[in-house]
Amino acid sequence: VVCLVAYHIFFMLFVWSYWKTIFTLPMNPSKEFHLSYSDKESLEREPRGESQQEVLRRAAKDLPIYTRTMSGAIRYCDRCHLVKPDRCHHCSVCDKCILKMDHHCPWVNNCVGFSNYKFFLLFLAYSLLYCLFIAATDLQYFIKFWTNGLPDTQAKFHIMFLFFAAAMFSVSLSSLFGYHCWLVSKNKSTLEVFRAPIFRHRTDKNGFSLGFSKNLRQVFGDEKKYWLLPVFSSLGDGCSFPTCLVNQDPEQASTPGGLNSTSKNENHLFPAKPLRDSQSHLLTDTPSWSETSANAEKGKVGMSNPALTMENET
Repeated sequence: VVCLVAYHIFFMLFVWSYWKTIFTLPMNPSKEFHLSYSDKESLEREPRGESQQEVLRRAAKDLPIYTRTMSGAIRYCDRCHLVKPDRCHHCSVCDKCILKMDHHCPWVNNCVGFSNYKFFLLFLAYSLLYCLFIAATDLQYFIKFWTNGLPDTQAKFHIMFLFFAAAMFSVSLSSLFGYHCWLVSKNKSTLEVFRAPIFRHRTDKNGFSLGFSKNLRQVFGDEKKYWLLPVFSSLGDGCSFPTCLVNQDPEQASTPGGLNSTSKNENHLFPAKPLRDSQSHLLTDTPSWSETSANAEKGKVGMSNPALTMENET
Protein backbone atom coordinates (compact mmCIF):
# COMPACT_ATOMS: atom_id res chain seq x y z
CA VAL A 1 0.00 0.00 0.00
CA VAL A 2 2.84 2.40 0.88
CA CYS A 3 4.61 1.64 -2.40
CA LEU A 4 1.41 2.16 -4.39
CA VAL A 5 0.69 5.50 -2.70
CA ALA A 6 4.27 6.73 -3.22
CA TYR A 7 4.28 5.53 -6.82
CA HIS A 8 1.09 7.38 -7.72
CA ILE A 9 2.20 10.56 -5.97
CA PHE A 10 5.46 10.64 -7.94
CA PHE A 11 3.62 9.69 -11.14
CA MET A 12 0.96 12.40 -10.78
CA LEU A 13 3.48 15.13 -9.97
CA PHE A 14 5.67 13.97 -12.88
CA VAL A 15 2.78 14.06 -15.37
CA TRP A 16 1.48 17.37 -14.00
CA SER A 17 4.84 19.14 -14.30
CA TYR A 18 5.48 17.58 -17.72
CA TRP A 19 2.08 18.78 -18.94
CA LYS A 20 2.70 22.32 -17.65
CA THR A 21 6.15 22.42 -19.28
CA ILE A 22 4.72 21.40 -22.63
CA PHE A 23 1.56 23.49 -22.75
CA THR A 24 2.67 26.69 -21.02
CA LEU A 25 3.20 29.21 -23.78
CA PRO A 26 6.56 31.02 -23.70
CA MET A 27 6.22 34.67 -22.76
CA ASN A 28 7.13 37.33 -25.30
CA PRO A 29 8.25 40.94 -24.69
CA SER A 30 5.47 43.38 -23.87
CA LYS A 31 4.31 46.09 -26.27
CA GLU A 32 6.54 48.77 -24.80
CA PHE A 33 9.59 46.98 -26.22
CA HIS A 34 8.19 46.97 -29.76
CA LEU A 35 9.20 49.87 -31.97
CA SER A 36 6.55 52.34 -32.91
CA TYR A 37 5.61 52.77 -36.53
CA SER A 38 7.62 56.01 -36.81
CA ASP A 39 10.69 54.37 -35.22
CA LYS A 40 10.45 51.47 -37.66
CA GLU A 41 10.35 53.89 -40.58
CA SER A 42 13.29 55.84 -39.19
CA LEU A 43 15.26 52.63 -38.72
CA GLU A 44 14.58 51.54 -42.30
CA ARG A 45 15.54 54.93 -43.72
CA GLU A 46 18.78 55.22 -41.81
CA PRO A 47 21.88 53.46 -43.12
CA ARG A 48 23.29 50.75 -40.91
CA GLY A 49 25.64 51.93 -38.21
CA GLU A 50 25.63 54.72 -35.67
CA SER A 51 22.55 56.41 -37.13
CA GLN A 52 20.46 53.28 -36.54
CA GLN A 53 21.86 52.95 -33.06
CA GLU A 54 20.75 56.49 -32.33
CA VAL A 55 17.18 55.54 -33.25
CA LEU A 56 17.37 52.47 -31.01
CA ARG A 57 18.89 54.43 -28.12
CA ARG A 58 16.05 56.92 -28.36
CA ALA A 59 13.47 54.10 -28.36
CA ALA A 60 15.14 52.34 -25.41
CA LYS A 61 15.92 55.34 -23.22
CA ASP A 62 13.01 54.69 -20.82
CA LEU A 63 13.19 50.89 -20.88
CA PRO A 64 14.79 48.92 -18.00
CA ILE A 65 17.54 47.34 -20.11
CA TYR A 66 21.20 47.13 -19.19
CA THR A 67 22.70 44.48 -21.48
CA ARG A 68 24.28 45.16 -24.86
CA THR A 69 25.67 43.29 -27.84
CA MET A 70 29.34 42.36 -28.10
CA SER A 71 29.96 45.63 -29.94
CA GLY A 72 28.16 47.65 -27.24
CA ALA A 73 25.05 48.27 -29.34
CA ILE A 74 21.41 48.09 -28.25
CA ARG A 75 20.11 44.53 -28.57
CA TYR A 76 17.50 44.62 -31.35
CA CYS A 77 15.60 41.81 -33.07
CA ASP A 78 15.07 42.60 -36.74
CA ARG A 79 12.60 39.73 -37.12
CA CYS A 80 10.28 40.72 -34.27
CA HIS A 81 11.05 44.47 -34.63
CA LEU A 82 11.63 45.07 -30.95
CA VAL A 83 14.30 46.12 -28.50
CA LYS A 84 15.25 42.95 -26.66
CA PRO A 85 14.73 43.00 -22.88
CA ASP A 86 17.58 41.72 -20.74
CA ARG A 87 18.01 37.92 -20.99
CA CYS A 88 15.60 37.75 -23.93
CA HIS A 89 16.65 35.83 -27.06
CA HIS A 90 15.11 34.98 -30.40
CA CYS A 91 14.28 31.29 -30.84
CA SER A 92 14.83 30.13 -34.41
CA VAL A 93 12.45 27.18 -33.91
CA CYS A 94 9.55 29.19 -32.46
CA ASP A 95 10.51 32.21 -34.61
CA LYS A 96 9.82 34.65 -31.78
CA CYS A 97 11.64 36.36 -28.94
CA ILE A 98 11.38 34.46 -25.64
CA LEU A 99 11.74 36.15 -22.24
CA LYS A 100 14.65 34.76 -20.19
CA MET A 101 15.14 32.02 -22.75
CA ASP A 102 17.08 29.00 -21.47
CA HIS A 103 16.89 26.67 -24.48
CA HIS A 104 14.46 25.08 -26.90
CA CYS A 105 13.80 21.58 -25.58
CA PRO A 106 12.89 18.85 -28.12
CA TRP A 107 11.74 16.56 -25.27
CA VAL A 108 8.84 18.91 -24.54
CA ASN A 109 8.64 20.51 -28.02
CA ASN A 110 8.63 23.93 -26.39
CA CYS A 111 10.92 26.77 -25.44
CA VAL A 112 12.04 26.75 -21.83
CA GLY A 113 12.01 30.30 -20.56
CA PHE A 114 10.62 32.62 -17.92
CA SER A 115 7.05 31.32 -18.05
CA ASN A 116 7.83 27.60 -17.66
CA TYR A 117 11.35 27.31 -16.25
CA LYS A 118 10.05 26.35 -12.81
CA PHE A 119 7.84 23.69 -14.41
CA PHE A 120 10.84 22.34 -16.33
CA LEU A 121 12.89 22.07 -13.13
CA LEU A 122 10.06 20.24 -11.35
CA PHE A 123 9.64 17.98 -14.37
CA LEU A 124 13.31 16.99 -14.09
CA ALA A 125 13.05 16.53 -10.32
CA TYR A 126 9.90 14.40 -10.36
CA SER A 127 10.98 12.33 -13.35
CA LEU A 128 14.25 11.62 -11.50
CA LEU A 129 12.38 10.63 -8.33
CA TYR A 130 10.01 8.51 -10.40
CA CYS A 131 12.87 6.61 -12.06
CA LEU A 132 14.76 6.19 -8.78
CA PHE A 133 11.64 4.83 -7.09
CA ILE A 134 11.08 2.29 -9.88
CA ALA A 135 14.72 1.20 -9.84
CA ALA A 136 14.73 0.85 -6.04
CA THR A 137 11.54 -1.20 -5.87
CA ASP A 138 12.62 -3.37 -8.80
CA LEU A 139 16.12 -4.00 -7.43
CA GLN A 140 15.25 -7.04 -5.32
CA TYR A 141 13.63 -8.79 -8.28
CA PHE A 142 16.54 -7.81 -10.50
CA ILE A 143 18.90 -9.54 -8.05
CA LYS A 144 16.68 -12.61 -7.99
CA PHE A 145 16.81 -12.66 -11.78
CA TRP A 146 20.58 -13.17 -11.71
CA THR A 147 20.45 -15.67 -8.84
CA ASN A 148 17.72 -17.72 -10.56
CA GLY A 149 15.27 -16.89 -7.79
CA LEU A 150 12.45 -16.00 -10.18
CA PRO A 151 10.08 -18.42 -11.89
CA ASP A 152 10.89 -19.02 -15.55
CA THR A 153 8.26 -16.79 -17.20
CA GLN A 154 8.20 -13.92 -19.69
CA ALA A 155 8.10 -11.49 -16.74
CA LYS A 156 11.82 -12.09 -16.23
CA PHE A 157 12.63 -10.01 -19.33
CA HIS A 158 10.24 -7.26 -18.25
CA ILE A 159 11.94 -6.97 -14.86
CA MET A 160 15.41 -6.73 -16.41
CA PHE A 161 14.33 -4.17 -19.01
CA LEU A 162 12.46 -2.06 -16.45
CA PHE A 163 15.44 -1.89 -14.11
CA PHE A 164 17.95 -1.00 -16.83
CA ALA A 165 15.65 1.67 -18.32
CA ALA A 166 14.93 3.27 -14.93
CA ALA A 167 18.61 3.16 -13.92
CA MET A 168 19.88 4.69 -17.17
CA PHE A 169 17.28 7.46 -17.13
CA SER A 170 18.16 8.14 -13.49
CA VAL A 171 21.82 8.69 -14.39
CA SER A 172 21.06 11.05 -17.29
CA LEU A 173 18.35 12.93 -15.40
CA SER A 174 20.51 13.37 -12.29
CA SER A 175 23.26 15.05 -14.32
CA LEU A 176 20.78 17.32 -16.14
CA PHE A 177 18.89 18.18 -12.96
CA GLY A 178 22.14 18.86 -11.09
CA TYR A 179 23.27 21.17 -13.90
CA HIS A 180 20.05 23.19 -13.78
CA CYS A 181 20.20 23.37 -9.97
CA TRP A 182 23.64 24.94 -10.40
CA LEU A 183 22.19 27.37 -12.95
CA VAL A 184 19.47 28.41 -10.49
CA SER A 185 22.00 28.89 -7.68
CA LYS A 186 24.03 31.22 -9.94
CA ASN A 187 20.98 32.84 -11.59
CA LYS A 188 22.13 31.91 -15.07
CA SER A 189 20.48 30.43 -18.12
CA THR A 190 22.01 27.83 -20.41
CA LEU A 191 22.56 30.51 -23.06
CA GLU A 192 24.27 32.81 -20.55
CA VAL A 193 26.73 30.05 -19.64
CA PHE A 194 27.87 29.84 -23.26
CA ARG A 195 27.82 33.61 -23.73
CA ALA A 196 27.99 35.74 -20.61
CA PRO A 197 25.73 38.83 -20.55
CA ILE A 198 27.42 42.03 -21.67
CA PHE A 199 26.55 45.15 -19.74
CA ARG A 200 27.29 48.76 -20.64
CA HIS A 201 30.93 48.61 -19.57
CA ARG A 202 32.02 45.00 -19.67
CA THR A 203 31.03 41.35 -19.64
CA ASP A 204 29.88 40.09 -16.24
CA LYS A 205 29.07 36.38 -16.04
CA ASN A 206 27.56 36.84 -12.55
CA GLY A 207 25.79 40.09 -13.32
CA PHE A 208 22.33 38.77 -12.44
CA SER A 209 23.35 36.75 -9.38
CA LEU A 210 21.94 38.10 -6.11
CA GLY A 211 23.11 35.26 -3.85
CA PHE A 212 21.76 31.74 -3.48
CA SER A 213 18.62 32.56 -1.48
CA LYS A 214 17.37 35.32 -3.75
CA ASN A 215 18.35 33.46 -6.89
CA LEU A 216 16.18 30.59 -5.69
CA ARG A 217 13.28 32.89 -4.85
CA GLN A 218 13.43 34.49 -8.27
CA VAL A 219 12.53 31.14 -9.86
CA PHE A 220 10.31 29.58 -7.17
CA GLY A 221 8.78 32.66 -5.57
CA ASP A 222 8.43 33.93 -2.01
CA GLU A 223 5.77 31.46 -0.82
CA LYS A 224 7.38 28.12 0.01
CA LYS A 225 4.06 26.27 -0.09
CA TYR A 226 4.10 26.57 -3.89
CA TRP A 227 7.72 25.57 -4.45
CA LEU A 228 7.05 21.86 -5.01
CA LEU A 229 3.85 22.32 -7.01
CA PRO A 230 3.76 22.99 -10.78
CA VAL A 231 1.98 26.32 -10.37
CA PHE A 232 3.51 29.58 -11.55
CA SER A 233 5.10 31.47 -8.66
CA SER A 234 8.25 33.00 -10.18
CA LEU A 235 8.95 36.63 -9.33
CA GLY A 236 8.79 39.42 -11.86
CA ASP A 237 7.46 39.82 -15.36
CA GLY A 238 10.41 38.44 -17.33
CA CYS A 239 11.25 41.84 -18.85
CA SER A 240 13.42 43.30 -16.09
CA PHE A 241 15.75 41.72 -13.55
CA PRO A 242 17.66 43.08 -10.56
CA THR A 243 21.41 42.84 -10.91
CA CYS A 244 24.50 43.20 -8.76
CA LEU A 245 25.22 45.70 -11.41
CA VAL A 246 28.12 46.87 -13.50
CA ASN A 247 29.61 50.32 -13.07
CA GLN A 248 27.35 53.28 -13.47
CA ASP A 249 26.60 54.53 -16.94
CA PRO A 250 28.93 57.44 -17.84
CA GLU A 251 25.93 59.27 -19.32
CA GLN A 252 24.38 59.47 -15.85
CA ALA A 253 25.35 62.12 -13.34
CA SER A 254 28.32 61.38 -11.12
CA THR A 255 27.42 60.05 -7.69
CA PRO A 256 27.75 62.18 -4.53
CA GLY A 257 30.21 61.57 -1.75
CA GLY A 258 33.29 61.91 -3.90
CA LEU A 259 32.69 58.69 -5.84
CA ASN A 260 33.97 58.93 -9.39
CA SER A 261 31.86 56.80 -11.73
CA THR A 262 34.64 56.63 -14.34
CA SER A 263 37.18 55.07 -12.01
CA LYS A 264 37.98 51.45 -12.82
CA ASN A 265 38.46 50.58 -9.16
CA GLU A 266 35.06 51.77 -7.96
CA ASN A 267 32.46 49.39 -6.57
CA HIS A 268 29.38 48.41 -8.55
CA LEU A 269 26.58 50.96 -8.39
CA PHE A 270 22.91 50.83 -9.14
CA PRO A 271 21.68 52.66 -12.24
CA ALA A 272 19.09 55.38 -12.27
CA LYS A 273 16.60 53.44 -14.38
CA PRO A 274 13.96 51.92 -12.08
CA LEU A 275 13.21 48.23 -12.02
CA ARG A 276 9.67 46.97 -12.10
CA ASP A 277 7.99 46.69 -8.68
CA SER A 278 7.73 42.91 -8.96
CA GLN A 279 11.52 42.58 -8.91
CA SER A 280 12.96 45.58 -7.08
CA HIS A 281 12.03 44.27 -3.62
CA LEU A 282 14.75 41.64 -3.98
CA LEU A 283 17.29 44.43 -3.68
CA THR A 284 15.84 45.88 -0.46
CA ASP A 285 15.26 42.77 1.67
CA THR A 286 17.33 42.43 4.82
CA PRO A 287 19.16 39.19 3.83
CA SER A 288 22.39 39.86 1.96
CA TRP A 289 22.18 39.39 -1.79
CA SER A 290 25.94 38.98 -2.17
CA GLU A 291 27.73 35.66 -2.16
CA THR A 292 31.01 36.76 -0.61
CA SER A 293 32.05 39.26 2.00
CA ALA A 294 33.65 41.38 -0.69
CA ASN A 295 30.40 41.52 -2.63
CA ALA A 296 28.61 42.36 0.62
CA GLU A 297 30.70 45.50 0.89
CA LYS A 298 29.72 46.36 -2.66
CA GLY A 299 26.10 45.99 -1.68
CA LYS A 300 26.57 48.48 1.16
CA VAL A 301 27.95 51.05 -1.26
CA GLY A 302 25.08 50.39 -3.64
CA MET A 303 22.50 50.93 -0.89
CA SER A 304 23.86 54.42 -0.37
CA ASN A 305 23.28 55.32 -4.00
CA PRO A 306 20.38 57.80 -4.39
CA ALA A 307 19.34 55.93 -7.56
CA LEU A 308 18.34 52.97 -5.41
CA THR A 309 16.50 55.27 -3.02
CA MET A 310 14.54 56.62 -5.94
CA GLU A 311 13.63 53.05 -6.99
CA ASN A 312 12.30 52.28 -3.53
CA GLU A 313 10.12 55.36 -3.47
CA THR A 314 8.51 54.81 -6.88
